[in-house]
Amino acid sequence: MSESGVHAHAPHEEAVHHAAESGNHTLNQWVAIFTALLAALGAVVSYQGSHLMNEVLLFKNEAVLKKTHASDQWNYYQAVSTKQHLMELAVDLSPSKKQPDIASKIAKYQVQKAQIKARADSLEAASNHADAESDRLNRPHTGMARSLIFLQIAISLASITALTGRKWLFGVAMLSALAGVGLWVLALGWVSA
Repeated sequence: MSESGVHAHAPHEEAVHHAAESGNHTLNQWVAIFTALLAALGAVVSYQGSHLMNEVLLFKNEAVLKKTHASDQWNYYQAVSTKQHLMELAVDLSPSKKQPDIASKIAKYQVQKAQIKARADSLEAASNHADAESDRLNRPHTGMARSLIFLQIAISLASITALTGRKWLFGVAMLSALAGVGLWVLALGWVSA
């Protein structure tokens, strides 16, 4: 403000003030709104994708852990099987009075092997289930990653639109954003499937 009480605005301030009063929005204002909305949506998609990847990794780790426990059971099964075979060999080599003790040990090993096999099969089934769940969740994660790529391309194109003033480029940015949103919706459908 000058000493005489007259205040002169800078030219850009006048343009902003005039645009706000008239209700006309410039291309740059639409680009700013569009970019802000896409950035917010991109943050949501990124969060969901990261959350899904964590679940994918947890199920993959579970599958490996169960597979390791199943392997331990199969090793135990082999040890018991070896003991059983040694007892069966002992039947042929021992005197007849020791035969009943050996037969009871063979029967015990047969029961143990059946129980161990059941545990190992159960652990392998759990491993396969966790692995399948990991694969199922990885599919929507990939869709969300692709969605995020299209949203980022749209933001980049919108930024270039603001610099160049080319309206057609803003249309391409909108198409890219629509593709990103479409891929995101498909990925959400895969999660619930």
